[in-house]
Amino acid sequence: MRLFSGLVVFVLLGACARSVANPSAVPNLPVPHVGDAKVGMSGDLGARLDSIVSAGIAEGAAPGAAIAVGRWGQVVHLRGYGRIDNAPDAAPVNDSTLFDLASLTKVVATTTAAMILEDEGKLDLDVPIRTYLPELNAPDKAAITMRMLLTHTGGFEAFAPLWREYRGRAGYLGQINARPLAYAPGDSTVYSDWDFVLAGLIVERITGTPLDEFLKTRVWQPLQMRETGYSPLLSGTMPADSACTAAFRAGHPMLDRIAKTEMDTVYRHTHVHGIVHDENACALGGVAGHAGLFSSARDLAAFAQMLLSGGQLGATRLIQPTTVARWTARQSRGSSRAIGWDTPAGRSSAGRYFSPRSFGHTGFTGTSIWLDPERGLFVVVLTNRVNPTRNNGRHEALRRDVADAVQAAVLDAPVIEWRPGR
Repeated sequence: MRLFSGLVVFVLLGACARSVANPSAVPNLPVPHVGDAKVGMSGDLGARLDSIVSAGIAEGAAPGAAIAVGRWGQVVHLRGYGRIDNAPDAAPVNDSTLFDLASLTKVVATTTAAMILEDEGKLDLDVPIRTYLPELNAPDKAAITMRMLLTHTGGFEAFAPLWREYRGRAGYLGQINARPLAYAPGDSTVYSDWDFVLAGLIVERITGTPLDEFLKTRVWQPLQMRETGYSPLLSGTMPADSACTAAFRAGHPMLDRIAKTEMDTVYRHTHVHGIVHDENACALGGVAGHAGLFSSARDLAAFAQMLLSGGQLGATRLIQPTTVARWTARQSRGSSRAIGWDTPAGRSSAGRYFSPRSFGHTGFTGTSIWLDPERGLFVVVLTNRVNPTRNNGRHEALRRDVADAVQAAVLDAPVIEWRPGR
């Protein structure tokens, strides 16, 4: 991998692969030899991660977790821990267990789709979004661009429980248009789900295809990500304007492969399992730009390596290398945000040692993904920390501890602690 100021040139490293901790195949990633010169990682990393994650689960971080670590195109560690639920007879977590990714949907799904459309000349980040969504015609929203949505500078409020009263895309778009902005577009950076609800709708308008179908044919299938998608219990089409609960099937054989999330006593009145945890995504039918995607550590390892390889995995080119470099770079001095992605800042889930050129994101359910192009390294941490309740923050330390252990295991580069302003 070669680096030069401002951009990263990625070199493809992968061919076909298998996991270290599990003999089943990981698409397009080669078998690692942990500790040898090709990987440049300490041979005791697996034992360190086993200890960190086991302690976290014992201390209540989550019932289960799955970890994927890779470097220079090889999987270094891929393993599940704990169970999909706290019940003693719940299925154990493995590297193919499906987790509700929550806001990782924003980057793995929606941002990836937008990158593809920009590469194809179908998406302009700097025209008003009403070009694509003419219904968004309120005067205070006239200046909002797709770039503002993807950097969370569009002016929208952080959140509102629209799920209490509304269903479906038209209802949500009408309410987002009607609700006043929290600040002038471009003035501030405020993380908002509405930014990515709208971004997902824009992808659908440009392509004329539901977001899940576009991603299935243009991303998941080409990358052989067979364990990734929305509404994993659903076969067929969701009825128009249905809540995500319409996809639930009691006794479905997939349920033992999906980590349970929260005991919902307000909206679904059930222990959420196999349907999206996020209430607004549920009211949008389970398919949304901000949340709703399910995936496994195994699949996200392939996705992460695609990005570290400049948008290509094996023979499959998904995104141009310059697009990957530009979208994953911090966009301003006043914010940690890249385009869609985030970068390390403060007490980030990336821990202390990910380089300033790193990028990643987190999800409310206890998920995270961080990639360090300077070291050719990725770390995926999936948990269901909201099971049984979202009032649980132990996963935050777990994610940082995993990230720090992985970076400390690099043998061929110095460990440098992150500092603001670097």
